[in-house]
Amino acid sequence: MDVIGALVCFVLMSTALASVPKYKLNNGREIPAIALGTFLGFDERGMAKSQNKQLRDVILEAIDVGYRHFDTASVYETEGEIGEAVRMKIDEGVVQREDIFITTKLWNTHHKREQVVKALNESLQKMGLNYVDLYLMHWPIGLNEDYSHSDVDYMETWRGLEDAQRLGLTKSIGVSNFNKDQLRRVIEEGNIKPVVIEIEIHPQIIQKELVDYAQSQGVVVMGFSPFGSLVMRYGMHFPGPKLDNPLLVEIADKYGKTTPQVVLRWLVDRNVIPIPKTLKYKRLKENINIFDFELTSEEIEKINEFDTKTRYTFPSFWQTHPYYPFERIDNPIADPFVKN
Repeated sequence: MDVIGALVCFVLMSTALASVPKYKLNNGREIPAIALGTFLGFDERGMAKSQNKQLRDVILEAIDVGYRHFDTASVYETEGEIGEAVRMKIDEGVVQREDIFITTKLWNTHHKREQVVKALNESLQKMGLNYVDLYLMHWPIGLNEDYSHSDVDYMETWRGLEDAQRLGLTKSIGVSNFNKDQLRRVIEEGNIKPVVIEIEIHPQIIQKELVDYAQSQGVVVMGFSPFGSLVMRYGMHFPGPKLDNPLLVEIADKYGKTTPQVVLRWLVDRNVIPIPKTLKYKRLKENINIFDFELTSEEIEKINEFDTKTRYTFPSFWQTHPYYPFERIDNPIADPFVKN
C-alpha cells in the first residue's frame, strides 16, 4: 500500500471509531467515559465462563469499534481473554498498551494486606500484562477461603491496595459496592485517596446521595447494570420501565436514538461512567454511540422518577457480615459461592 493509500485507510479507520471523552481522575490520570463490562453471570454450574474464546473475540471487536476501557474482576474469570485480546491488538499495531484502560477487582477471599499484591500479580499473570490501570476492592466484605466471614477490616485491605499502587502494579485504586459511610472512611483514613467508586446505577436505583458525595470528593463514579429492568435478568423480566416505555421512547425519538442509548446517556449526563455489557456486535456499536447528544435537565429528572431503590446485585447471603454495605432483609437468599 502506498503512502496516500495508507493515509486514506487510517482516516477511514479513525472516522469509524466512536469518539469517547475522558474524565480526569483525582491523581491526574484519565479514564474513558464508558467501559465494556465482562461479567458473564451465573449458570447451572456456577460462574459462567466464556466458550471457544467468545469473550476474547468480543473484546477484539470492541477495540475496533472504539472501546478503550474494559471492566473485569478476578472472580469473573474473564481476565485471561481480555488480556489476550489486548495483546493481540497491540501486536497488530492497532493500539498501544497506554491506549487501553483495564479495571479489575480484588476478590473477598484476599482481604488480608499481605494477600492483595499476590492476588493482583495473579490477575496480571492471567492477563499477560505488567500493570492494570485501576484496581478496585470488589466488596468491603472479607471472607475466608471457605466463604465463612472474615473479620479483616476493609481499611487493612485498603493498605494492601495502596501497596500495589506504590509497586506500580496498578496506576490507580478505588472501591466497589461501598456505601457512603464506608467510602467516607476510606477517604478520611487512607493514605491514597480512591479515584473511583463502582456501584449499581440504573433508572430504578439512581443513587443520588452516594453519587453526589463521591463527586464532591473528586471520586469518579462508575455504574454497572445500567439498563436495570429494560433487559431480562436471571432469565426473567422484572417490574420497571421496559424498552418500549413511553417516556423513554419519546426521548429516544427526539434524538434519533434507542431507549438503551437514552439510559446510557442519562448516566453520562450525570458524569457517571456506564458499564454496559453485551456479546453482540450490533449492541457494541449502539452502546458506545452516545456521545453526540445530551439530555436536558428536565429529561434527566423525569428518568430519575423511575427510582424505586431496586437492586439487582443484592447479596443478602452476606448480610450478617459486619461490613455488609446494604439494607438487610428478612429472608436472605442462599449463598451461590458455597457448594452444598
